[in-house]
Amino acid sequence: MAMKKSEFKDCDIYAARIAALRPFPKETLKSLRDYYRVGLTYTSNALEGNSLTESETKVVIEDGLTIGGKPLKDVYEATGHAKAYDFLYKLTKDEPVTEENILKLHRLFYGQIDKDNAGTWRKVRVFISGSRRVLPAPEKVPALMADFVKWMAANEGRLHPVEFAALVHQKFVYIHPFVDGNGRVARLLMNLALLRAGWTLAIIPPICRHEYIAALDKAGRMPAPFVRFIRDRVCETQKELLRLMGQSIAIDGDRVNDKGDDRVNDRVNCMVAKAVLETIARRPGVRTNEIATHIGKSIPTVSRYIKSLKESGEIEYRGAPKNGGYYVRPGD
Repeated sequence: MAMKKSEFKDCDIYAARIAALRPFPKETLKSLRDYYRVGLTYTSNALEGNSLTESETKVVIEDGLTIGGKPLKDVYEATGHAKAYDFLYKLTKDEPVTEENILKLHRLFYGQIDKDNAGTWRKVRVFISGSRRVLPAPEKVPALMADFVKWMAANEGRLHPVEFAALVHQKFVYIHPFVDGNGRVARLLMNLALLRAGWTLAIIPPICRHEYIAALDKAGRMPAPFVRFIRDRVCETQKELLRLMGQSIAIDGDRVNDKGDDRVNDRVNCMVAKAVLETIARRPGVRTNEIATHIGKSIPTVSRYIKSLKESGEIEYRGAPKNGGYYVRPGD
């Protein structure tokens, strides 16, 4: 059963505002694609345990450099994901998504990691750590994927774009057609669905990993919470884009405003401050934009909390302005 249209009210408002700004100048469009190429690659890989920071991801995929001390697999995941991301923009809404498209997405992402299994349906049983869900036997995968692309073709344009994208993600993951890389490909397909509908991407920051996995694990029985989770990530990405374009994110009659929605009460303030501090503790030398991506807040919001933490003596900035970062101050 499709969800009520009212569930997507805010997303629809933001989508209309973004649509009113189009067409973007050619240079702006390229800049935005490059911006989200790094952001989506970093967050999607980080959700799976990749150790590269956002700035390291940018260096790897834009400058072609490796990062000292980081596993080569993490580097290959970054370069492969960036290639798969680029391929999304070649899949126009005028043609249905095919099994060959999905196989190519996986081959682009996974080719440098495992050439033999890249771009092929799995031929072995696989399991999801931390989940009791039993995945389909390998011999059932080809038929299930054929049904999956038929379902996509039948429901694209019928369901709300955000609901459709979330269900694409959920249904794909529940098939788990590859030996590895299923989460990355699922998020790419979800974002492909959004792009084909003229919407922005859905960025899932690593700080939301537990909520994301929990909602996805229950989505077979109760899809609505997972759809709402993806809806909220779409809204946050839309708001970020509007901020980047210098636009207001205020919605009349709602508490959303240009200063962000993290000042609602003291509890939320404490949670955000804690998230900022924990991110710096786990990733010494991290920069403001990387913290913002990691915890799913805007750069101005994170900057306010950084200022407060610096004034209280809990953190400090080390290094030059262009390549330094934040560190937790050692105790006395």
